[in-house]
Amino acid sequence: MDMDYTATQSVFRQRKLTYVGQTIDPEMRNTSMDGTDPSQLFDDTSAAPGVQPTGFQGQGVGTMGHPGRTLLSDPMSNLAMAYGSSLASQGKDLVDKNLDRFLPISKLKYYFAVDTVYVGKKLGLLVFPYMHQNWEVSYQQDTPVAPRFDINAPDLYIPAMGFITYILVAGLALGTQNRFTPEILGMQASSALVWLIMEVLVVLLSLYLVTVNTDLTTIDLVAFSGYKYVGMIVGVVAGLLFGRTGYYLTLLWCCISIFVFMIRTLRLKLLSEAAAQGVLVHGARNQLRMYLTMSIAAAQPIFMYWLTYHLVR
Repeated sequence: MDMDYTATQSVFRQRKLTYVGQTIDPEMRNTSMDGTDPSQLFDDTSAAPGVQPTGFQGQGVGTMGHPGRTLLSDPMSNLAMAYGSSLASQGKDLVDKNLDRFLPISKLKYYFAVDTVYVGKKLGLLVFPYMHQNWEVSYQQDTPVAPRFDINAPDLYIPAMGFITYILVAGLALGTQNRFTPEILGMQASSALVWLIMEVLVVLLSLYLVTVNTDLTTIDLVAFSGYKYVGMIVGVVAGLLFGRTGYYLTLLWCCISIFVFMIRTLRLKLLSEAAAQGVLVHGARNQLRMYLTMSIAAAQPIFMYWLTYHLVR
């Protein structure tokens, strides 16, 4: 037994290898000193120092895998989010309230409630208002009906489309005369818009000075002042087709038409009930109202000529 044990130890010593003064067992020959695979060319640096290898990545997920849950579960964070939402809601209500005081955005839907039939009839009324008899706006439970149900109701669709079409027709007229530039077209649009705003402001100031109690709103005045773009477009197109003679004749007709339209429309808004029924107007205040109505109607042909005469040559 002792001889077998001695022989076994001799064989084991002979199988040991010596490397740089150290002995390495055969079982460790295929493994480097630091525990890495010797067949690997580069060290694995994908894991940060101190972080466990991929094989142990399941550990610690509960504390570091979802840091947002800890933030959302914080009562102070929830309170801050609720307070911010409350401030945003209050700010929105305050802006809507102050904006609606000067420009009633909620009422704009009424002025754009039109259809094709209404637009066609309204354009015919603006060009030929002489045969129209009833000019009163229809009401339903103290509320004016939508424009698509009443041709006498003011709208913003025709003035808005008329303004855009006028700018396009002006660009076409300037292009046929080799005078088109973006700057000139921009000045044409801005001047037309500025004159419209000034006209509305002057009318509002006049109504305030005359102390007229009327249901006319600022949007109503914008609508009535914007109807003149229809006659301006017709005049410029006639000038492009038939020259200056066609322009003057067509514009003259449109100017008379818009004058009659404004007189018959505004007299129900500005004059007294007696004047609306055709009774002779008496009193200094009613006389001022009549003059104001005539002035507003007479200003429309002046603006129509001022904004179009240089477009036709």
